[in-house]
Amino acid sequence: MIARIAYAFREMWASFRRNLTLTAAAILTSAIALLLVGTTLLIQRAFENLLVQWKGDVAMIVFVRSDATPEQIALIDESIRSAPTIINVDKLQYLDKTQTYEEAKRIFAGDPVTLSLLTPENIPSEFKVVPITQDPALVRSLSEQYRSLPGVEDVALAEDEFQVISTLSKFVRTVTLVMSLVLLVVAVGLIWNTIRTAMFARRREIEVMKLVGATNWFIRVPFMLEGLLQGLIGAVVSCGGLWALNSAWTNGVAGFKPGTGISSLVVPSGYLSGVMVVILIIGALAGAIGSAIAASRFLDV
Repeated sequence: MIARIAYAFREMWASFRRNLTLTAAAILTSAIALLLVGTTLLIQRAFENLLVQWKGDVAMIVFVRSDATPEQIALIDESIRSAPTIINVDKLQYLDKTQTYEEAKRIFAGDPVTLSLLTPENIPSEFKVVPITQDPALVRSLSEQYRSLPGVEDVALAEDEFQVISTLSKFVRTVTLVMSLVLLVVAVGLIWNTIRTAMFARRREIEVMKLVGATNWFIRVPFMLEGLLQGLIGAVVSCGGLWALNSAWTNGVAGFKPGTGISSLVVPSGYLSGVMVVILIIGALAGAIGSAIAASRFLDV
């Protein structure tokens, strides 16, 4: 058993070295495709971080000053509830400082500089407002009224962020996803062609192996391992590129003023590690699929 495993890996490595040009092309294409897949996943998470506070049909957030008195908070609450024909009072949420801080930890998970400036004591609390009306002008007029209330620090509207963010995120995700899928198919095709070429170059050896009683699976395994290795190397290269890209983005965002919306687009390192694991799995599968198809189809050479 050990001898068979050793033979499979020895033959895989010999075939791998024999077709360096095609192998390099397959690895490079796989790496680019998987890099785009990883970038798509990071972009999706980044925009989710930016829009996390708007979940649940929230269209307006009234930020209350950290030094607001209980009377001022009660006045703001009463003012918001005084428009039941416009505001869905049943869905009105008030997040105290502790709850707002927990939400901020998700929004600024990848921006420790901004997060370090926030504490449960200095962070503003907030009212999350879900309107009944579909008229954005009416909601905007209400926001202007709330801004003038004592204790209100600011009022944010979802439409101001959604119009740009939603359009941008959909466009970027669609483009990168389509490009990554196309390149991934090309990578599988290149791996398929590499294995086919390797089998054709060793057709005499394969004929001899069949004559002495070698099974089809015994012949296929080294070629399938070669494709698997190509996919894995491409995945490792793409993980390195993704890490470099994310580090460059994080360092670039660090130059912005803390607390700006752009800092929410930083992806935490824990999520990046998960994406890298996914990329490694996809790379291995792509290589295995391409080589398995070639090894099965072109065995009779």
